[in-house]
Amino acid sequence: MTKKSTTKAPKTPAATPTPTAPVAAPESEKLSKTQLIELVAGRSNMTKKDAGLAVDAALDAIVEALKGGKSVGLPGLGTLDVRATAARTGVRPGTSEKIQIPAGKKVGFKVATDLKKTL
Repeated sequence: MTKKSTTKAPKTPAATPTPTAPVAAPESEKLSKTQLIELVAGRSNMTKKDAGLAVDAALDAIVEALKGGKSVGLPGLGTLDVRATAARTGVRPGTSEKIQIPAGKKVGFKVATDLKKTL
């Protein structure tokens, strides 16, 4: 068996943003919390420390609302809610042993119509 060589085309360097411009993540990567804080700081004229506190406070409020069983509407983005899952039978990978998976809860997300249209 021969090994195929996978050569990728060289990437062209992206323009470096100015210090006042918000930093955006590449399309294929996940937006990290640090990058989110930088975006908030850049768009709101806050310091990174204040933006970090604001992001942390918003995320804590969302988590607390979900823990309380409430749904959280984020205008233009969508709605987060807690959904119940039923007990079911599953299969353990590797051994094919049947196992019982207990009922539980999970966080669901419904995308806003406006966002759906723009994607």
